[in-house]
Amino acid sequence: MNNTPPLPGERIFAQFLDIERQARSAETPEALAYCIVNDSQPLFGFRHAALVINGTVRAVTGVTQPAPHAPFVAFIERAGAQLQRHSQHAQCAVVQAALLDQQSRNDWLALSAPEVLWAPLKDRKGRVFGGIWYAREQPWQNAETLLVEQLAHAFGHAWLALEPQPVWRRPRWRWKLAIPCMLLVGCLFIPVHQSVLAPAEVIPLNGRVVAAPIDGVIQAFAVQPNQSVHKGDLLVRFDDTTLKAQADVAERALNVAEAEYRASAQRAFQDTDSKARLDFLAAQVEQKRAERDYANALLSRTEIHAERDGIAVFADAERWVGKPVRTGERLLDLADPASVSLRIELDVGDAIRLKPDAPITLFLDSDPLTPHGALLDRVAYESEQTPAGNLAYRLDARFTGEPPRIGLRGTAKISGQYVPLAVYLFRRPLAVLRQSVGL
Repeated sequence: MNNTPPLPGERIFAQFLDIERQARSAETPEALAYCIVNDSQPLFGFRHAALVINGTVRAVTGVTQPAPHAPFVAFIERAGAQLQRHSQHAQCAVVQAALLDQQSRNDWLALSAPEVLWAPLKDRKGRVFGGIWYAREQPWQNAETLLVEQLAHAFGHAWLALEPQPVWRRPRWRWKLAIPCMLLVGCLFIPVHQSVLAPAEVIPLNGRVVAAPIDGVIQAFAVQPNQSVHKGDLLVRFDDTTLKAQADVAERALNVAEAEYRASAQRAFQDTDSKARLDFLAAQVEQKRAERDYANALLSRTEIHAERDGIAVFADAERWVGKPVRTGERLLDLADPASVSLRIELDVGDAIRLKPDAPITLFLDSDPLTPHGALLDRVAYESEQTPAGNLAYRLDARFTGEPPRIGLRGTAKISGQYVPLAVYLFRRPLAVLRQSVGL
């Protein structure tokens, strides 16, 4: 029995099934791309084909790996982007030169064949994620266009099985991500009060400083911290043992000088030498009297009395007892409990622009749930080193309501001018970045 040769239509259908089988059996995207641009050439007789995925050429007929910057590759990507702006991008049809710009038409004549068929690749929801550029010398027939469209369906299904499209590349998901991002960026421009936090302490306003009047050793404190005192009350007593001895010695030296002066004055009527020494002895008496008065004055300063009514503000009496102090060293403050102010130590890294009477809120460490309002009075021109070793600006503020007790500490929230929320959130990171890179 003789074998009957297959008809042309049967050969075409067999080739079509073979190409579809090879596409579905491809194990990698590279193998599938090679099959798309090479295996269907005997069926359609094209000069070359180019596979475009998401605007990038992934494969070209007869080329193992297309160069990204090759003229032909750049032309195909530019032409695909221009087709995307027309309805033909989603249809399998012959490409019309009128859809491309003048440069693309010139490149078409120089780099590709005159007859081009564009076959889009679509996902399961009909969205185009790529396409195939078929170019040859002969015009495309309707039957060939239908066959290419069927192959494009198979190629698209096989490609999505090997390389699923990222969700963010799909238009609907792009908008779902773009809208929240736009809202977030818009929120960064919301004006808010710029504010900083700084340690603060309640201090007396116009308090009287009680300093050591002499060099000596403190014997006792007659008052306790925060004790109310009245004018004339004893505050501090110094050890007067040495000063009493000096005053007694000075008194005796004065008595001796006066006795010697009187004796010389009696002998002056008969003794010329004694009369000549009277001026010297008188001066010596005045010197001893001045020494006696100075010793008594120092002795009178061993007790410090209050010069006004108020409360005694200091840390601990036991810390001072028995300690030698120098003249002018601060011992305590006499303050009016109804006249207080707020002292704030603002770190130089947190310094912001502050207007006069800027609002301040104090949260005490002892009562953090009760805020105390205040207004800014003064900002120091220069920074100073704090006891903690940091550089800070001193800020003074006055309370707008009932002031807390003197000596309490807490955290002050200082409100500045209105700034965008982005500046409020990223001020410190931007400052560190600017210092690091010099921008």
